[in-house]
Amino acid sequence: MLSGRRLDLLDPSPMDIEIEDIAHGLARVARWNGQTTGDHAFSVAQHSVVVEEIVAHIQPDIDPRWRLAALLHDASEYVIGDMISPFKTALGYDYKLFETRLENAIHTRFGLPAKTPLAIKRLIKTADRACAYFEATQLAGFGHTEALEFFDAPPPGYSLKIGPQSASEAQALYLRRFETLSLAAGHHPLDQPVSPR
Repeated sequence: MLSGRRLDLLDPSPMDIEIEDIAHGLARVARWNGQTTGDHAFSVAQHSVVVEEIVAHIQPDIDPRWRLAALLHDASEYVIGDMISPFKTALGYDYKLFETRLENAIHTRFGLPAKTPLAIKRLIKTADRACAYFEATQLAGFGHTEALEFFDAPPPGYSLKIGPQSASEAQALYLRRFETLSLAAGHHPLDQPVSPR
């Protein structure tokens, strides 16, 4: 990683995970494999910020740590990239196990339970699919009806006009949101013990 960390992909340690590496990677991973309109790809970093925002819209009184979990819901993609769901399914259990180990390490690193409660996972998935609806209709050439066949409709009262950002803008946005949510959750990422580099 650019931070100097060496991450064991088969047995990831929370000690080797840095938010700067995650933000840098996610800001450079394109949603829709880059098949979107505009001068910039819509990055996983920007997508993650929107998903967290939708979670807060759906459940305004949600605990800040679950908003942080929403922001980090695709954090493993800083290492493994953004694969479409049918391809993940085709790769099978070994891929899912690999992804789960990495997600657990990321959550542990940032003071979240390794396993997200099922109700929170479902809420994040709902927000994720609603974000995908906006992406599909505004960036990926889907019509409204077609998008609803694959994704969830936006929650009542929520609207979004997507403006894909440059990698540096998306990275900075993600880091700012992470900092805000970490503090709201009652801890700062620097409070976590880290091993020497």
